[in-house]
Amino acid sequence: MNVSQPVLEVEDLAVTFSRRGEASTRAVDGVSFAVAPGETIGLVGESGCGKSVTSLAVMGLLPKRGVRVSGSVRLDGQELVGADDRMLRRLRGADMAMVFQDPLSSLNPTVPIGTQVTEVLLEHRDMDKKQASREAVELLDKVGIPDPHRRLKEYPHQLSGGMRQRALIAMALACSPRLLIADEPTTALDVTIQAQILELLRELVVGSGTALVMITHDLGVVAGLCDRVHVMYAGRIIESADRHELFARPRHPYTGGLLASVPRLDSVRGAPLHPIRGSARDTIPWTEGCAFAPRCDNAEDDCLGDIVPLVPDPAFGLDRELRCRHPLQPAPAPAGAYRSGSTSEDR
Repeated sequence: MNVSQPVLEVEDLAVTFSRRGEASTRAVDGVSFAVAPGETIGLVGESGCGKSVTSLAVMGLLPKRGVRVSGSVRLDGQELVGADDRMLRRLRGADMAMVFQDPLSSLNPTVPIGTQVTEVLLEHRDMDKKQASREAVELLDKVGIPDPHRRLKEYPHQLSGGMRQRALIAMALACSPRLLIADEPTTALDVTIQAQILELLRELVVGSGTALVMITHDLGVVAGLCDRVHVMYAGRIIESADRHELFARPRHPYTGGLLASVPRLDSVRGAPLHPIRGSARDTIPWTEGCAFAPRCDNAEDDCLGDIVPLVPDPAFGLDRELRCRHPLQPAPAPAGAYRSGSTSEDR
């Protein structure tokens, strides 16, 4: 486990959306996590569970009107919740950056790629236009965009999906941020480009010690990149564990359902998939019990009525947390499997 001082500390973060004449919606409800230098954590869950809203709240990108953010978000000890726009603009791009889900809508279609990359350098690194242009070429080359000199003059629609995503990553890396948030960075990319993007992010974390928050619903991405995983459902973290432990022995029925619904190469030909029954809308408020209870095969009467807290998992100790009264029984660890506390030599 990384024992360095966390770059990002999120405590009891809550985001509530409200509209006149309608009931308020709590999209994020008491989320807490931390990420250290050189560490990658994953926020995992179905669409609508609150992953992206969490990232936008951390970056201070949620609209002011009709949105209430509470709790604490600290970047290197500096509180961001309630910070003024001038301070956030100074931090965004320089100390924290974000790779958005859809590069085509995130990039300005009327501005050349080179201008969009160099404006970050001009704003935060005191470069003149010539220096910024040279640095932009190096950044595009670093992220694997061929013929970067020519690409600087092209517009987003002239690039492939993979190159647009790489251009976004180049913009995010321009100032070597301490924190990088990647929101579904491989969505709609073919598997070859996905692998290249993930390898690029992995090299970034290892080479520069950047703290990376990976937001995804793709458990394959989590398996290949993340150190620790936080599984979210209905705005709350329901299971938090080391990646190896989570995949080897999931404890929350929702986590088990996510893993069981992934096709496996070693499964019997023609074997049916095992999706989680119902949909993400089949839920109850957390104040009335476990929000996953209506979809859960392990649900009992005591899952309803009282708030189900997130507590250390009694089967694994303090390094693993669980929000469930009737978890899946942990299977014996397979021979040679990773165990919390093992050293690199053990693995």
